[in-house]
Amino acid sequence: MKHLNKLAVVIFLLAGLGSQAQDSNNPWALSFGANAVDTRVSAASSIKDQFSQYFNAKDNWNILPSVSYLNVSKYVGDNFSFGVTGSVNKISNFVNPRVGKGPYEVTNPGDLYYYGVDADIKYSFMSLLKYKSFEPSAHIGGGYTFVGEVSSGTLNGGLGLTYWMSEQVGISVQSTYKHSFDDSRIAGTDLASHMQHFAGFIFKFGGKDTDGDGVYDREDACPEVAGLKIYKGCPDTDGDGIVDASDACPDAAGSVAMNGCPDTDGDGVADKDDACPEVAGLKALKGCPDTDGDGITDLSDKCPNVKGPKENAGCPWADTDGDTVLDKDDKCPTVKGTVANNGCPEVSEEAVNKLNEYAKTILFNSGKSSFQKQTFPVLVSITSILKEYPTAKFSLEGHTDSTGKAANNIILSKERAAAVKNYLVENGISTERLTSEGYGDTKPIESNKTTKGKAANRRVEVKLVK
Repeated sequence: MKHLNKLAVVIFLLAGLGSQAQDSNNPWALSFGANAVDTRVSAASSIKDQFSQYFNAKDNWNILPSVSYLNVSKYVGDNFSFGVTGSVNKISNFVNPRVGKGPYEVTNPGDLYYYGVDADIKYSFMSLLKYKSFEPSAHIGGGYTFVGEVSSGTLNGGLGLTYWMSEQVGISVQSTYKHSFDDSRIAGTDLASHMQHFAGFIFKFGGKDTDGDGVYDREDACPEVAGLKIYKGCPDTDGDGIVDASDACPDAAGSVAMNGCPDTDGDGVADKDDACPEVAGLKALKGCPDTDGDGITDLSDKCPNVKGPKENAGCPWADTDGDTVLDKDDKCPTVKGTVANNGCPEVSEEAVNKLNEYAKTILFNSGKSSFQKQTFPVLVSITSILKEYPTAKFSLEGHTDSTGKAANNIILSKERAAAVKNYLVENGISTERLTSEGYGDTKPIESNKTTKGKAANRRVEVKLVK
């Protein structure tokens, strides 16, 4: 028992350095069991002799009938682990080199106590196997061994096999060749190279499962919320096969197409986004129907069976005068016009000529911009014509004969044209439709040398502004 105590002390002092073939979920492992020491390997004169009695436990092996080794190990990644092993034994069978072709002599060197402390790097071949219950491995390392009063460092290497009975419990066997650098192999004088075999149980531990759902945190996509293994530890509250984290409606069973949400009316719009969840409709209209196809839902459409624009609440625009220009765009909605003139009638050449015929008969008091009495009926007629074309714009131009100074004639012509404009504005013609200008005697249409010519030159002209 005192030897085991020494072994335990050594192991726990070195445990912080240990690691061996485990996995990332349970990185730590503890193994213990029995070990056997065989010195035949250094006594044999050939490879054949070294392995011919490999399993001759009765004559060659040294075994203590108790737990005689303890190993602590830790997984370091990529199938590699690092471990520290402490072992104790008693050497009562020591194989001596044979003389000539005689037999190998096995002697008792004096029941020498054996203590070994070894560290190794182990590589697991489990990832190469189809059946994950078996884990073959290879290891190399070194250590220090005490046998009786002698001790020496060793270079180690070997093979092992573990059968995992469960995820965390297994049975392990391992053989290690421990090469000593001492020159001789005399028992009690030098440390001989030897084989050490191990057989025991191994327990993996260290895995963390915060939410207790049986999925280790390292592989748990939802480590703090209990879930299902098939969903990497994440929950699926409504049982629709979509984990809550990806389910837009975690409390109501739905479909993958709807991101986990139900679609009661089957219109392809999830109920949570459907403004009309019980009536099939269009995605573009948040699941509501549009009977007339005008882009306005029936609920908001004042004319659900007739197409119409949104601006008119889904009803078609009226065209009161029937000129194909809708009232909303028709600047003359009650009078037929043309599309080119925004629904208003276009001023004909005949109307312009008629305006100018009237304009020629406008008479002013001599040297003034005031009208003679007989001119007012003419102005009424001009006003009436302009009202027939409510959007047309006109220019009023005043002219005089050459009587008097030119500068005075310019002023007088401007005043007379403005007088006509003011009359029209006062009688219902928009001021924005009219402009006035005077040109004096600069644009005569007949000779100013005759009375008839001067009368013709004293005039007001009405021109259509295009």
